[in-house]
Amino acid sequence: QVQLVESGGGLVQAGGSLRLSCAASGLTFSIYAMGWFRQAVGKEREFVATVNWSGSSTYYVDSVKGRFTISRDNAKKTVYLQMNSLQPEDTAIYYCGARKNLFYSTTPMEYEYWGQGTQVTVSS
Repeated sequence: QVQLVESGGGLVQAGGSLRLSCAASGLTFSIYAMGWFRQAVGKEREFVATVNWSGSSTYYVDSVKGRFTISRDNAKKTVYLQMNSLQPEDTAIYYCGARKNLFYSTTPMEYEYWGQGTQVTVSS
């Protein structure tokens, strides 16, 4: 079966950095676009970043542009989210999603598989 496992979350002070990883198994990773989404307490899941099948195209929500970088290593079947200059508003559970399409999407409904999430907490 398909599994996505996130890791790398934790507690960090404002201005700090974290690198999230999402390890995939049970799928042909290189034909899936991948995405990162987050959900804060009391809010709906929202788009953060996405990358196409090869890593050549990426897209970000405006609030993280210039601070976050999504990348992928198809040989390792892993997608990453490097988060710099973290702010308290970034606090959320971060989820990795897989879309059975070569091209990325910002819409949660278009992702077929999800990990269980990793908590990111940014303190002031």
